This record gives sequence, C-alpha cells and structure tokens, in this order.
Amino acid sequence: MQPRNMSMSGVVDLAAVKAAGEAKQKAEEARARAARQQGGAGGAGGAGAEGAAGAAPVSLVIDVEEADFEQEVLQRSAEVPVVIDFWAEWCGPCKQLGPLLERLAHEYAGRFLLAKIDVDRNQALFQQFGVQGIPAVFAVVAGQALPLFQGAAPEQQVREVLDQLVQVSEQRFGITGISVEGGEQAPAAPVVPEDPALAAAHSALDAGDLGGAVQAYRNVLADDPANTEAKLGLAQAELLQRVQGLDAARVRKEAAEAPADVRAQLRAADLDLAGGHVEDAFGRLVETVRRTAGDDREAARVRLLELFEVVGHEDPRVVAARGALARVLF
Repeated sequence: MQPRNMSMSGVVDLAAVKAAGEAKQKAEEARARAARQQGGAGGAGGAGAEGAAGAAPVSLVIDVEEADFEQEVLQRSAEVPVVIDFWAEWCGPCKQLGPLLERLAHEYAGRFLLAKIDVDRNQALFQQFGVQGIPAVFAVVAGQALPLFQGAAPEQQVREVLDQLVQVSEQRFGITGISVEGGEQAPAAPVVPEDPALAAAHSALDAGDLGGAVQAYRNVLADDPANTEAKLGLAQAELLQRVQGLDAARVRKEAAEAPADVRAQLRAADLDLAGGHVEDAFGRLVETVRRTAGDDREAARVRLLELFEVVGHEDPRVVAARGALARVLF
C-alpha cells in the first residue's frame, strides 16, 4: 500500500483544530526552557561549555515500550514530530522498511524522531492505534496521532510523506525539530509555497469558521477537482458542521433505540468519527447499508464514502470498511 498524501486537514482527531494553537504554545515553552537551561549551565563558571561538550548526542532512533510511550512519544511530540514504526522480528517487509526509516532519521538530522515499536512486545499499543498489518507507520505531532502508510513503500514515496510531515508540523503547529550533536539546530524543511486559496481554507478551519472553510475548500476544488488536500479539508469541515451543536447523549440514545432510523444512525456515525472511534463509525454505516434499501441505503452509502474522505483512502481502516461495504452491496 502506498503512503497517502498526508495533511493535517486529514487528521481523524478533530480536536487538532484547537490543539494547533496549544501545540505552538507548548513548543515555544519547551524551547524557552531549553534556552534557560543552556544559559544557566553556561553561567556556572565555564562548566556549561564543558558539560555541553561531554553531553550524549541526541538519539534520533529509539525503541519504545508501553511503559515509556507517554514520555518518549507523546511528550516529545510537542517539540519534534515522532514517526512510529510498528514492526516485528518475523516480518519480512519490516526488515526492508526499518533500515530505510533509520537512515532517513539520521539524514533529516532532528527534523523528526523515529520510535520503533515491536508489536509482539506491545500489543496494547498495537491495538490502540488500530494497526491491521505491519509494517505500519504513524506520526504523532503535538499529541495528535495520524496514519502515514502501511507496507514497505519505495524510498521516494517515504521521503515525500516525511517532507510533508515536517512541513505541516512547522507551518501548522510551530514544531521545528530538535538540536543534534554540536548544539546546532536541525536544518529547516524546504518550504513549498502554498496555494493562497488553500491557505485561506486552512486558516478558516483553524479559526473555527466552518462555513467559510467549506466554501473556501469548494473554491479550491472548483479550480482543481483532484486536489487531495482540499478534499480532505472539505470532508473534515463538513463533518464539523454536522456535529456542531449536537447533544451527544441524545443522539446515541436515539440511535440505540431506533436502529432502523437512518438519520439517527448517520448522526451517531458522525459523532463516532468526530470522537476518534473510526471503526465504530464505519461499522455502524456498513450495517445500516446492509439492513436498508432504496434512498435510505444510498444515504448511508454516501455518508460512509464522505467519512472515508476524512480519514484518507489509504488508511487500513478505510480499506477494511470498503471491503465490508462491497460485501453488503453485492
């Protein structure tokens, strides 16, 4: 499976809109703390220079276990994007992808960290991320997890995904990476000029102007119907619009009491996805398609396809749900 075109507009966790501002503040605070610590060490009668010279180099590739996942991945992701490689000793493709990711981690020199997780030793993490096959690669940025790709992808495609991850982390979250040996700041990612119309759509979404974001993304797609990032952004903005103001408890109660009520199931599926319960949302709509016919079936099918856009077509959960949909339709 090839890596999908990654953008923060496609992150399933819709709290990322608010988290972007919080992440920038956390990143700035982390950098300020580091600067104060370096300044304090440097003022201690020259001991700072000696300490810096003897400091251990930053490890750009780390093995992570369930016990230290919060510290090594979640906390670090406020300062640097953390790429997670789910692997196992028995996995042949993992032995192709793993060394490539390790080499690129050193080549990118602190613009991202690589966290390697052995799925045989860390089944809880394997399940929490919804991994359905290995190797599987995810990223965590400012505490927000997003799938990157599954399988031993070609190097050029891996580089494209990593470049976009680094760029988005810097532009949308203010996360620029960490210092490496010698105290030098990691080189900045090459900045690719962004389409002004797409930038305006992203800004509207980040500001919570959902109507403006929807219209802005539609304007981009009117000129460029194949624009993947605009499709992802539009799907997310429309989902946010649909769930805005819903009473979650009431929606779930109505869906549970009336499984044949298609509108109730659509609302509940939207809430499921907005809350990060991807498999629940997909399963609910596949089952609704199975038990309905005519316009009701079509409404459920179309909504499911819209939610696929939010998550990204290369996500393994989308691939599985698409197969399930095909089985109930044919």
